[in-house]
Amino acid sequence: MNRYVFLGLAIICFNPFIYGQDQGVFSGNFQSNFSVFLEDSLIGATEAASPQYGRQISSSEAWLFLNYDIKGFHFAARYDLFNNSNLLNPSESFTGQGIGFWQIKKNIGNLELTAGSFYDQFGSGAVFRAFENRLIGIDYAMEGVKAKYTFDHNFFIKVFTGKQKGSQTERFETSPQIIKGINSEKGFNFDNGSVLNFGLSGVNRTLDENTMSSLVTEINALSLEDRFIPKYNVYALNGYFNASYKDFGFNGEYNYKTAESIRDNLGNLYNSDGSLLLGGISYSKRKLGAKQNQAIGVNAQYRRIENFPFRVSPYTNLLNGIISYQPSLTRQASYRMLARYQAPAQFVGEQAYQAELIYSISKNTNIALNYSNITDLNNQLLFNEKFIQVEHKFNKKWKGKLGLQRVTYNQAVYEGKDPKKIDNVETLTPFGEITYKINRKNSIRLESQMLNTEQDLGSFYHGIIEWNSSPKYTVAISNMINSNPVRVVNPTLADQVLFYPGIFIKYNVKTTSFTAAYVKQVEGINCTGGICRLEPAFSGLRFTLATQF
Repeated sequence: MNRYVFLGLAIICFNPFIYGQDQGVFSGNFQSNFSVFLEDSLIGATEAASPQYGRQISSSEAWLFLNYDIKGFHFAARYDLFNNSNLLNPSESFTGQGIGFWQIKKNIGNLELTAGSFYDQFGSGAVFRAFENRLIGIDYAMEGVKAKYTFDHNFFIKVFTGKQKGSQTERFETSPQIIKGINSEKGFNFDNGSVLNFGLSGVNRTLDENTMSSLVTEINALSLEDRFIPKYNVYALNGYFNASYKDFGFNGEYNYKTAESIRDNLGNLYNSDGSLLLGGISYSKRKLGAKQNQAIGVNAQYRRIENFPFRVSPYTNLLNGIISYQPSLTRQASYRMLARYQAPAQFVGEQAYQAELIYSISKNTNIALNYSNITDLNNQLLFNEKFIQVEHKFNKKWKGKLGLQRVTYNQAVYEGKDPKKIDNVETLTPFGEITYKINRKNSIRLESQMLNTEQDLGSFYHGIIEWNSSPKYTVAISNMINSNPVRVVNPTLADQVLFYPGIFIKYNVKTTSFTAAYVKQVEGINCTGGICRLEPAFSGLRFTLATQF
């Protein structure tokens, strides 16, 4: 069916005679990845970790996205290709190609109608978010119909019904479960400059007959005291607000899900309703101090999750079939060592706090402080981070950063390790960066990090030297050294000092960029956009091409 949809959209896009002399606006983008896998048994990059080593040798992915707008119509289609790809699941290989996204949209006055594939979000996304994160192979597009009516610029209602795009193993199909939703949002602007927005949402998921039959069989195999009556329908309700008053900002959201069949972290099936509460407060002020050259920003967040996994089916796991969006409530790190230990949201239960302070002493000096703490609902520590960073611009040529991170990480929970064999990971990571601006176009950046721990795989050092020649070239050489190896968690790795070198080259020409890299990557949690997954070690070459037109 997708083949005919794409053909129809292509005819419309490339045949302006359908609309007479009005040729509309055509745009698009293309992205392609190509990887070569080079086996390295010392770091665990072997065929046992990923089938690409030893047999398939290489993998590729590509996406071609086309858009066409004419007379209030919007047509879109995306062709996806995966050849021996481990992007969807780092430990497996997937090959497939087809239409990954197609859409027809029409605006009729204040009414917007959409048929086909679409991305959307209600509130923070806790009850519903359809989105794509291409860097880790996620595509939660909905396929169905959606209508949105805008009463004015501060008030709208939208509804949809459809099915979620298939999982990693069924990339170009849709799940059999039906998902329906409604969302309304209203905003108010007050004379004193204050703003208030609030919204209400409801989402319903209906199980298919095959899933229900499997559930009944599994429940009947449970002990009598653990059995329950499964339900076809689950409902998730959501209320949220965000407001600003002078220099303060406030946000809050409460989500409730009716009882359904869910699984704990060990895969055991049980029946429970669920809830998710989150809130935050922020304060920002510019032009402080006698010289009006200081500024401050403060942000604090809280979240409590209890039995709130929301999936298309209790038979989906990991990153498959997720309807809701629950990112890690921790600081998003960009440095490699600081991002090594992240805290994916625990759908079964967690309580999380995060607070951040950014203070500009002057226009040349900034200080950032961050604290986060996550426990389960029994107050068992899952994650704790303390972070400080000082950034200073010395003059027009030189600027630098210096900081320290301390982390406690429950590896047994986040990575499914045996808690009887391992302790929580305790790290202390100093880091620094300095940039020298040679001239208007050229600069050199040096980055250095030292992660110290006696758990997991031991201590690491990571350093990068990078040359930027704007707007065309970027060249970087890096090395990560497992300087003090520990092998309790993974005794299959070589019990010696290991090196993870890397070379990166990027070339830009107008709207097109090419990259080539030699990469060795340690196993661990990889987070992108707040979504995290456990990935095996990687050794090989990576090439990308991205362009817009």
